[in-house]
Amino acid sequence: MFDENIHRRIIAAGDLNFEVFCAGDPESSRLALCLHGFPEHAHSWRLQMPLLARLGYRVWAPNQRGYGNTRPRPKNRAYYHRDRLLEDVAALIDASGAKEVTLIGHDWGGALAWLFALRAVRPLERLVVMNLPHPARFYEHLMNDRAQQKRSRYERFFQIPWLPDWLLSRNHASAIGRMFSEGLTRSGAMSETDVRVFRENAAARGAMTAMLNWYRANPFREAFAGEFAVLETPTLMIWGVNDIALGQEMTIGTDEIVQDFTLRYLDASHSVQQDAPEETNAILEAWLTGREVPEFLVPNSDPAR
Repeated sequence: MFDENIHRRIIAAGDLNFEVFCAGDPESSRLALCLHGFPEHAHSWRLQMPLLARLGYRVWAPNQRGYGNTRPRPKNRAYYHRDRLLEDVAALIDASGAKEVTLIGHDWGGALAWLFALRAVRPLERLVVMNLPHPARFYEHLMNDRAQQKRSRYERFFQIPWLPDWLLSRNHASAIGRMFSEGLTRSGAMSETDVRVFRENAAARGAMTAMLNWYRANPFREAFAGEFAVLETPTLMIWGVNDIALGQEMTIGTDEIVQDFTLRYLDASHSVQQDAPEETNAILEAWLTGREVPEFLVPNSDPAR
């Protein structure tokens, strides 16, 4: 499933035993903590972990609360409230003992990464977010942008009891398989083996309900509401412009509320790090090593769509 230099550990942190996929020097004081999104798995970072290890990081990609073989898998949605999820991130950092932390998140993992940095739950050296806007920009568009309100209707559907769980997990989570096999911009970007990992993860007993509980415990208009100070943590955003759930216009103006901000667009889907791994890794490597960050796609001067 993973590169031969990536190994699996069970790490006790907080009230959970996290299934964590690890790479790099286990004694390194520099931790790259990679947070996956919905409906994914730590496997979504398989193409970035070797790069981060080569750059000298100890790399941890945990299966987050409710996912993979992280246990226990609580049934009550209250256990998936954003405060619990942020506590999980803090617990993992504490368990690592790392002195320098780069937090990397995509989708829901990106939402946690933003909130973790904005709340200053633990000190961060750097922040990387992929296809998830700053909470203030997300909330602004949820409240005022009809196009984004339409794109986000799936979140309201996920609030319905049992029906979404059944639809998404039936036939061994075939709907999840289609999401990954047909939802990428680049044909062949994900192998049948990769798709099978995500399907098996979603089809496991109780898994889909746990995944959906992230939405049920954190309705968007509550999860992304709040007043936030200007973020001082150096931040990189990588954005696949063919995202059908989140409009590119949600990225505009982020440089006004993040002091040290770098934004790069790619011709890719929401799953940008899996859809365009070579470009994603080139951007990551350049930014993390202080070199000029390449641009692969000229930003659209009028991103509204």
